[in-house]
Formats: sequence, structure tokens, C-alpha cells
Amino acid sequence: MWTRVFWRAAGERAIRTAAQAELALLGVGSVGLLDVDWVAAASLGGGAALASVLTSITLSGVGPSGPGLTEAAETARDADVRRLLSVRGRE
Repeated sequence: MWTRVFWRAAGERAIRTAAQAELALLGVGSVGLLDVDWVAAASLGGGAALASVLTSITLSGVGPSGPGLTEAAETARDADVRRLLSVRGRE
């Protein structure tokens, strides 16, 4: 949890979550950009980002640190192929 990789991935997830919450707020009422209560919108986005960071901290050490926007999740098939190749000495 105390690595740069962890915090980078957690930050990316928090920003993504905040943006999704903001878009949901805009989409729910079908309001225009000039009609939005931006203080409430910022509060909602900040709360969502905080919840995302707290989730990342709570789940640190469980599974890989990503994926963030800059990394892909490793699938079970990828892991199986890599494991089989290493057992056979081909990796």
C-alpha cells in the first residue's frame, strides 16, 4: 500500500469514479451545464472519489494493484499460460 504504483492506480480509480458520479448527476435530471448546482456536484464527485480511495486502501494486499488506465488486468488464461511456460522453461 505504501508504493507509488498503488497510489497511482488508486488515484486513477478515484478520478474515474468521480467523473462517473458527475456524469450520472448530469444524466439523471437531463440538465444543462448552466443549470447544475456545481457545489452539490463537486460534493458528490468528491464523496465518490473518497469512497474509491478508501476502498483501495481497504482492499490493499488483496489481488494486484491495478488495473488503472495505464495497465491491463491479467486474465486467468494469461496467468495459466505464463505459469505453464515457466514450468517448461520457455519463459
